[in-house]
Amino acid sequence: MSPTESGSTGHVLGETLLTVRGLRKSFGDHEVLKGIDLEVRRGQVVALIGASGSGKTTVLRSLNGLETPDAGTLAFAGGPEVDFAGGLSKAQRFAIRDRSAMVFQHHNLFPHRTVLENVIEGPVTVQREPRDRAIARADELLDRVGLLAKRDAYPHELSGGQQQRVGIVRALALRPDLLLFDEPTSALDPELVGEVLVVMKELADESWTMVVVTHELQFAREVADEVLFLDGGVVAERGAPEQIFRAPRNERTRRFLDRILRPFDS
Repeated sequence: MSPTESGSTGHVLGETLLTVRGLRKSFGDHEVLKGIDLEVRRGQVVALIGASGSGKTTVLRSLNGLETPDAGTLAFAGGPEVDFAGGLSKAQRFAIRDRSAMVFQHHNLFPHRTVLENVIEGPVTVQREPRDRAIARADELLDRVGLLAKRDAYPHELSGGQQQRVGIVRALALRPDLLLFDEPTSALDPELVGEVLVVMKELADESWTMVVVTHELQFAREVADEVLFLDGGVVAERGAPEQIFRAPRNERTRRFLDRILRPFDS
């Protein structure tokens, strides 16, 4: 592939940012990941879809050092490079998290800290950024998602959608190369889903590199450059959104989409 080209969404794709090979993970006797391969280019949006229990979240958590696979390799352009067969050292975990940031399903905001304090915690405490610079950056990011007026509010004073937007801002404040989203709308009331998806689409349009675990299939179809369908711990099918959603080649993919997209068809 050329160094830069346009994906199916028109996103400008750059060099390979992340390469993952052969991820395996078991919890007790249950093998959750059975050899996952993944490649992400700069500016690309990759969507992971599949039924609950298919391994999507375990993959995502592995990309942020929150989970340690039993085997497989992970390599960011310029490092770190990790062979999970040797475990994951504290230094390697921190190095991975220096390149990626997670937006969780349930916000995970500190309830006793204000919106501003939540956002600057990582830059100030972990990255040792000067506090005044971190505050200026936080205000800029909060303003862009329409929450600057809430900077001194506490999480319990916000709606679920507002809390999730703060979670996105908190991830952006770390200036990661890779944004990871774990079902960011699944815990929200239906009327609040749109405000979060709008922010994510804007980030994609601004060439943020993203891996998104989602059940919002229309969002995946419109925003992703590549869709991976996981089933039983393997990538059963991967391809451009139009191919996956219009003409899936794998029977398991077809059954999943029929169940989700056309549940009431005769």
